[in-house]
Amino acid sequence: RGQPLDWAQTRRVALVALAFHGNFSYVWLRALERALPGRRPPAVLGKVLCDQLLGAPVAILAFYTGMSVLQRKEDIFSDCKKKFWNTYKTGLMYWPFVQLSNFLLVPVYLRTAYTGLCGFVWATFICFSQQSGDGTAKSAFLWLQREKVNADEESSEK
Repeated sequence: RGQPLDWAQTRRVALVALAFHGNFSYVWLRALERALPGRRPPAVLGKVLCDQLLGAPVAILAFYTGMSVLQRKEDIFSDCKKKFWNTYKTGLMYWPFVQLSNFLLVPVYLRTAYTGLCGFVWATFICFSQQSGDGTAKSAFLWLQREKVNADEESSEK
C-alpha cells in the first residue's frame, strides 16, 4: 500500500511460474495418477503423501532458487537456506487439503487447472515470504494485521 507496483518483480514471479511451476504441476500430477490411479482412499492418501514429501520440496526449492537467479543474487541458495523449512511447514497447513480435494473431487483432466488456481493463492504468500517474510504463516498474518491497522489509522485521519 502506498508504494508503486514492482513490475520487475511481477515479471520474475510470472516467469518462474510459467517456465517451471505450470509444467512441473502438469507432469507431476500425471505421474501421481499413473503411479496411484483412482479415487479410492489408499490411492488418494498415497498421492497426497507423495505430493507433500516429494513434490512440495521441489516446488519450493525451484521458486526460491529461480527467483534468486532472476534477481542476480550472489548466493542463489540463500533464500532456500533461510526460508525452506518454514515455507514447507506453512505449506503443510494448506496444500494437503488442496490436494485431498483435488484427488477426491476434481476430474483428472482439470486437476492441473485446479492446482493452478489454488497455487495463485499460495503464490501471494510465497511472494510475500520471498520479499520480506521468513516463510511462516505468522509473519504473513502479522503483516496483514499491520496493514489493516495502518489503513484504519489513515481512514480515521480523514
